[in-house]
Amino acid sequence: MASKLLNQVREIIRLRHLSIRTEEAYVQWIKRYILFHHKRHPAEMGEIEIRNFLKHLACEKYVSSSTQNQALNASTTDERFPRSSNSCCLTLLCILPSE
Repeated sequence: MASKLLNQVREIIRLRHLSIRTEEAYVQWIKRYILFHHKRHPAEMGEIEIRNFLKHLACEKYVSSSTQNQALNASTTDERFPRSSNSCCLTLLCILPSE
């Protein structure tokens, strides 16, 4: 998969001093997000794709609300999608350059 991209994500997560477990979880959510959208680069996607992914988790995978929140937090560091200051995420990928 996009190892350069995921390394950038890991670096940002570490700069935010988040735990290794959080890093692992967020990287897994990002991988799922990319695969869900047929390996499109996140820089090509935005809010609509995040909403579609979360809708898929809720309506088709029947994940719990806490799991949905984790996926959302993994998807929102961009100021376009305000969340807590600890959030790291899928949207972060939208602002990283394509490989």
